[in-house]
Order: sequence, then structure tokens, then C-alpha cells
Amino acid sequence: MLDPSLVEKLLGFQRNEITEYHVYRGLARLAKGQNAAVLERLAEEELGHYRSLASYTHQEVNPRRWRIFLYRLAARVFGLTFAIKLMEAGERGAEGAYAEVAGKIPELEKIMADETGHEASLVELIDEERLGYLSSMVLGVNDALVELTGALAGFTFALQSSSLVGLSGLITGVAASLSMAASEYLSAKSERGPKAPLRAALYTGIAYVFTVILLVFPFFLFSSPYAALGLALADALVVIAAFTFFMAVVRDLGYRRTLVEMVAISMGVALVSFLIGWLLRAALGIEA
Repeated sequence: MLDPSLVEKLLGFQRNEITEYHVYRGLARLAKGQNAAVLERLAEEELGHYRSLASYTHQEVNPRRWRIFLYRLAARVFGLTFAIKLMEAGERGAEGAYAEVAGKIPELEKIMADETGHEASLVELIDEERLGYLSSMVLGVNDALVELTGALAGFTFALQSSSLVGLSGLITGVAASLSMAASEYLSAKSERGPKAPLRAALYTGIAYVFTVILLVFPFFLFSSPYAALGLALADALVVIAAFTFFMAVVRDLGYRRTLVEMVAISMGVALVSFLIGWLLRAALGIEA
């Protein structure tokens, strides 16, 4: 007869396993070919874990529906690999709980080995186009953040008109996005790597334009250029946090360090550009 507290822990493990089973099954329906086969194998492994635990508790549990929905949503927006690695990160956080009772339940040691070994190797089989072109997306987003936050800060103090700053920023951003896309096309073509030059250019350009629109929009919303700049910088921080999190998950990077570096660079450039705008305005004697 198992201790009630141990049964409670095992039921929690069961719920995790059956939730992951349904997540993988759902992701398999979104995938094709080799990706679908990999996800089906992951699902069957999780179902096997669930059944092993159920043999001790003699109970059935329901999955966490909200987690299933969130992971499927993440897969649709950010890709299969992102959703899987995000879930695996959560599983690594649960390893300590498994280890606490592994000595009492022999099957837990096998489950832990599966979670740390088999699934890690299966995740490596997932191959997505958007991850192959991640460097192009990073190039577009990073360049847009650094260049446009600086430009908008400089324009704000030099022009002191929301509409003029917004228009100037939009023209600058669109021109820069075309330039960056063309540069990425030529770079990918000269390297003759696995990336298709046209697709690499599209990923770069689209990521750049999306960031431009997000940063410039506040200047068409507020009459005060300083209020608009504040919201634009806040938007930049949101983009940096979201994109850094995406990169940290799929590339196994340190989130905090990467986030601090990105924020320091973008906000530092914005501050310097703001000061340059102030100095030029004072030196040229331009009045509002």
C-alpha cells in the first residue's frame, strides 16, 4: 500500500505525462512527414510513462487542457521546435520532483532516463524552415531595433513633431528594410549554403518591416513626440524580450544575459542618438 502523499505526487506526474501525450499528438497533426513521425514517437513514449505510473496509483487523471491549448498555439505561431523545447524545459524543471521519489518507484528511473535522453535526441530530428532561417530573422529584428530606436530618438528632439518623426521613421525604416533584404539575398547567394537566397531575404525583410511598424505606430497615435517616443521604446523592449525568449528557447541560450545585452545596445544607441539630435538642434539654432 503506497503512502497517500506518494500517491498524490504520482498522480501529478501522471497528469504531466498525459498532458504531454495530448500535446505531442496535437503537434503531430500540424506537422508533415518526418516531423509528424517524430512527434508520434514522442507521444507514444509519454503515454507509456502515464501507463507505468497508473499501474501504481490505479487511477486515471485528466490532462491539463489549458497547457495543451497554449503549446499548440505556440507551435502555430513560433513553430514546432519552439513548442517542444519549451515543454522540455518545463520537464527539466520537474526532474527534481521525480528524483525525490525515484528510489521508491523503480519505473521512475526509466522515465527520467527517457525524458533526459530519448526525447532530447528526438527533438534534434525536428527540422523546420523558420529555424533554418532564424539568423535572417535575427538580423532583421536586431538591425531594426538598433537603427530605428536610435533614428526615432534623434528625430524626436531634432524635429519635435509627431507626424514628421513618424513619417521620417517610416521612410527610413522601409528603405532600410529593402536594403537589408537585398544584402541578405546577396550574402546567402554568395555563401551557397542551405538557405535559399530569396527566402532568406524575405525573412529578413518581413522581420524588419514588422519591427518598423511597431516602433513607428505611436508617432501617428500621439500628438506629443516625447510620449510617442516613450511608447516606441516600450514597444522595443517588448520586442526584445519576446524575440530573446524565442532565441533562448530554440538555441538553448542564457535568456537573462542575452536580454541585458540587447536592451543595453538598443537603449544605448537611442540615448546617444537623442543627445546628437539635441546637440545638432542647439548648434544650428533651430527652434520649434
